[in-house]
Amino acid sequence: MYDYEITAMDASTLLQEGKAKLIDVREPWEYQTAHVEGSVLIPMGEIPARAHQELDPDDRLLILCHHGARSLSVTNWLRQQGFESAQSIAGGIDAWTSRVDPKIPRY
Repeated sequence: MYDYEITAMDASTLLQEGKAKLIDVREPWEYQTAHVEGSVLIPMGEIPARAHQELDPDDRLLILCHHGARSLSVTNWLRQQGFESAQSIAGGIDAWTSRVDPKIPRY
């Protein structure tokens, strides 16, 4: 069982190794402003309707938002639904920009 949160650096490593999928739960305008290449946009409000159709409960899912609050909420919900390997990226895309990829704009 994984912790509910993962650091941006550890998440980046897992993604580079192809061991996880990145799910961005921000709004479309936020995603257009700044996003991590290869991430899948599923806004937080659409997660309940789309999770069971589009996500595999066996996958390691890394959940990303702006600062980490929405992603943690989504991670909690996903875990309750049987997605036991879901993890929130602590600090969100803001942390990702400062620690992993400074080319991604901050907003």
